[in-house]
Amino acid sequence: MRLLSTARRLAFSALLALALGAPSMAREPLWVGAWAASQQVPEPRNALPAEALTDATVRQIVRVTAGGPQVRVRLSNAFGTVPLRFSAVHVARAATPGSAAIAPGGQAVTFGGQPDVTIPAGAEYVSDPVAFPVRPLESVAISFHLPRAPAVQTGHPGSRTTTFYVRGQHVADADLPGAEKVVRWHQVSGVDVPAARRSAAIVTFGDSITDGFGVGPDRNERWPDVLAERLQADPALRYLSVLNHGIGGNRLLNDGLGPNALARFERDVLGQTGVRYVIILEGVNDLGTSTQEGPIPPEAHARLTADMIGAYRQMVARARARGIKAIGATILPFAGSFYKPTAANEADRQALNAWIRGPGNFDAVIDFDAVMRDPARPDRLKPAVDSGDHLHPSLAGYRAMAEAVPLSLFKP
Repeated sequence: MRLLSTARRLAFSALLALALGAPSMAREPLWVGAWAASQQVPEPRNALPAEALTDATVRQIVRVTAGGPQVRVRLSNAFGTVPLRFSAVHVARAATPGSAAIAPGGQAVTFGGQPDVTIPAGAEYVSDPVAFPVRPLESVAISFHLPRAPAVQTGHPGSRTTTFYVRGQHVADADLPGAEKVVRWHQVSGVDVPAARRSAAIVTFGDSITDGFGVGPDRNERWPDVLAERLQADPALRYLSVLNHGIGGNRLLNDGLGPNALARFERDVLGQTGVRYVIILEGVNDLGTSTQEGPIPPEAHARLTADMIGAYRQMVARARARGIKAIGATILPFAGSFYKPTAANEADRQALNAWIRGPGNFDAVIDFDAVMRDPARPDRLKPAVDSGDHLHPSLAGYRAMAEAVPLSLFKP
């Protein structure tokens, strides 16, 4: 009788949980990030004037690195100081690179079944699933209408992709004739697709080298872009997507263009949808800026490298705690750049790279330094991969970086 009574209580509890919509009885389907960009407050030269975002339609093009039968769109007011209303949002296929034209078959995006959404200050919002199938490496146009401009803009200045904006509500229009153009993303932080079996996202986390400085608009030639293409070309790894979370000028320890790496790690890595791997390539800007105003004493160099290693340790520990494989990437050489590094800066870089390569410090290592340095002058980039500023790789350099990533890192 006691067993029967227990069984009845369990059955009743299960029915009650189902009636109340308990998470254990109504699991959400799994999703994975297909595209993402790190958010920051655009510096004044990269911000749009308030009138440009008042009663304005903004159309932005993103290339997804995973496909699926539906999408979810992530809108951001992460750095806003007051709520921000989006009166309409729409997704469609981009017709041609560098154009505002969209293909037929686009869909309205809803939030809790409603066509508009107001996002609180400091928050992001995920849309309802939209019945809009996408293919890997396809370009998607996301259009939204803002009745009022954000008090403080949130966006990603290093889009390397053309954005279009016009006055009025035109989110579903087939084209935006006369639209103004900028090469930046505004208020959009991600696109998700339903996760297939074994789906997972790889976050590439870094500075302008990951963000793709020097890549022309609408060309998708950053090293994470090429990595995504390599994954899609491998039948065993097509279930993996790549989320580019590089910010130009970013540093491990101090804010600059965007929040410091440790401060943004929670949102840009741990908070990403379906992330299972992170590649961390950060540190050259910490080294370069440390002596921009003049030499610093040896104890300051020692303190800098110790603090940078401490930041690496924090990120690795936090990634491991979430079941994310932390992959360290060695810092590229930068002698001859505008930072004018000294022998002491190079010694710091060598010390950091030695730590990154050290067994157990990361879960795996990608030795970009070994691939990109000039054998005759190892403190410099090889001429064949140097953009000319001796800091950023050329397009051939970005491709060499992507090809240097061992795909075996991601195989089960």
